[in-house]
Amino acid sequence: MGFLARAFQSFRPPPPKICGSQDGPPITSPRIKLRDGRHLSYLEHGVPKETAKFKIIVIHGFDNCKEINIFALAASPALIEELGVYTVSFDRPGYGESDPHPERTLKSLALDIEELADQLQLGSKFYLAGLSMGGLLVWPCLKYIPHRLAGVVFISPGVNYWWPSFPSNLSNEVYYEMFKPDQWALRVAHHLPWLHYWWNTQKWFPSSSLISGSLDMFSPPDMEIVSKFPPQLEEQKMQPRKQGEFESVHRDLIVGMGKWEFDPMELENPFPNNEGSVHLWMGDQDRFVPVKLQRYIAKKLPWINYHEITGGGHLFSATDGMTDTILTTLLTVKD
Repeated sequence: MGFLARAFQSFRPPPPKICGSQDGPPITSPRIKLRDGRHLSYLEHGVPKETAKFKIIVIHGFDNCKEINIFALAASPALIEELGVYTVSFDRPGYGESDPHPERTLKSLALDIEELADQLQLGSKFYLAGLSMGGLLVWPCLKYIPHRLAGVVFISPGVNYWWPSFPSNLSNEVYYEMFKPDQWALRVAHHLPWLHYWWNTQKWFPSSSLISGSLDMFSPPDMEIVSKFPPQLEEQKMQPRKQGEFESVHRDLIVGMGKWEFDPMELENPFPNNEGSVHLWMGDQDRFVPVKLQRYIAKKLPWINYHEITGGGHLFSATDGMTDTILTTLLTVKD
């Protein structure tokens, strides 16, 4: 019985430390209270929303948080002012200072975004930008709230290797090009989600390079960009996981790489009358997300405007001037 009890505890993740609770981290950013009682933390940037011509909600990537808003960090302030761009980024559930959501689904995240827009009074339509894993989670918004979208941009978006429309030979080819530990980590997330915490915390086998923070997956172009970043303070590194690892990074992979209730490649054009546009930006030297799968998606969904950057890695959007190009293209601004 003692052995079984210890085994059970090793599979069971520790409870999260809720922001604002007695033993949890302090609340330092504005938050909204959702209809189910959870809180969503956010940060606003750009021109005041009352005078903005364009309003963009930014979805952060894996093991990131609301502080990673590409338009606030890398876009030209003069361009933001000239175009009249307001952006808001938020901590996805369990990340940063947003309450965990153990029942989180693809649909619930889309509805969280819709409610964020409503409570911040962004109007009937808004733009949406998703980076990396945040890009993967743009698909549920196209599925469940397309009527709220004015335009969409995917930037180095993640993919789920088990989407039904992917030809098995293609998905298998790129899947087996990953590092072995990541192959196993994704298998566990998809097939055995209840084992995910144990698999990525045990010491017998290599776990996910994403969760461990390994730099091995970065391509040479990415490493060149990373070398220019200022060193992160320990507090900054811990910001995404401050309430605990399971409801942030582990839950993220379980939901993103789990079994989806819809196939993104069966979605219809959200802008059939060209009242908006969808863009997908991808570097051809991205080791995190296979460019071959992005090309296939773009072929299956001709209403997506596909932009491939030669020599670009996963972080290509951080190169000089690229964020401005992505922004002006999204907003269909002509030079």
